[in-house]
Amino acid sequence: MDFTTLDVFVSVADTRSFSRAAEQCFMTQSAVSKRVAALEADLGTVLFDRLGRKIRLTEAGETFLISSRRLLADLHASREAVRALGDEVAGRLKLATSHHVGIHRLPPVLKEFVRRYPAVELDLVFMDSELACTAVAEGSLELAVVTLPDKPAAKLKTQLIWPDPLVIVAAPDHPIVHATPATGSAARRRGRPKAPQTLAKHTAVLPGRGTVTRSILLNALEPHGVSLTTSLETNYLETIKMLVSVGLGWSALPANMLDDSVVHVPMRGLDMRRELGCVTQRERSLSRAAEAFRLLLIDRAHQRHA
Repeated sequence: MDFTTLDVFVSVADTRSFSRAAEQCFMTQSAVSKRVAALEADLGTVLFDRLGRKIRLTEAGETFLISSRRLLADLHASREAVRALGDEVAGRLKLATSHHVGIHRLPPVLKEFVRRYPAVELDLVFMDSELACTAVAEGSLELAVVTLPDKPAAKLKTQLIWPDPLVIVAAPDHPIVHATPATGSAARRRGRPKAPQTLAKHTAVLPGRGTVTRSILLNALEPHGVSLTTSLETNYLETIKMLVSVGLGWSALPANMLDDSVVHVPMRGLDMRRELGCVTQRERSLSRAAEAFRLLLIDRAHQRHA
């Protein structure tokens, strides 16, 4: 059963003639008869009584005609609704982002998007980057703007928008800030990058296990043979920054989070960077609103390189 067959059935019912229905549907009479016979076989009932050259609907045919008209009307309305969209960007956009990206990167993008597309109903959901990627892969979200995974799932398509270098940070009065190499004047030694092994002497406040940020830090420290002692763990970088600022340990944070409360502690041979961007499902067609948001993000990336 398909919409063409339903259209043929309604034409036969309206004209009470297979030949006139064939003319209306631009088919041969034989093709019309075969479609009606296939429909009757599918439904397991007779839809028309053949009375010589005349036909009339059976009781089942009358009932099915009502449903067929409704289905065809819904199809027509759906087609017109899609055609009426034109170039308008509207509807609901459910967008996932991490707390860090949502606070430090997205505000100007959100402001511009709302200005350009006022007809879009924006539903912003904050969640861990890893959970957001899983939701996109499973299809419950069509777009996420998060920390990109090192090895994205096969279903995912990622787009880099913001490089996000990480640095070792501590409170200004933390002992690690004032630790100095063994040679040279005290002033000169204090400004030099420290050996990564220095980190093992002090407790760390780390991102939660399984997060991209923690993996980047551990992978960077592995060649240096650094074994860490952890005092606290949390997934929220703003919370880590606060804990570091009151002296509960050092940590690794994005460079753009540095201020008077935490300072960069240079480390020799330690290069760490995350990638922030958008994540979509590789085989999924995005809604107009989601595609507009994705293109706006890419435009931001191009502006950064210009």
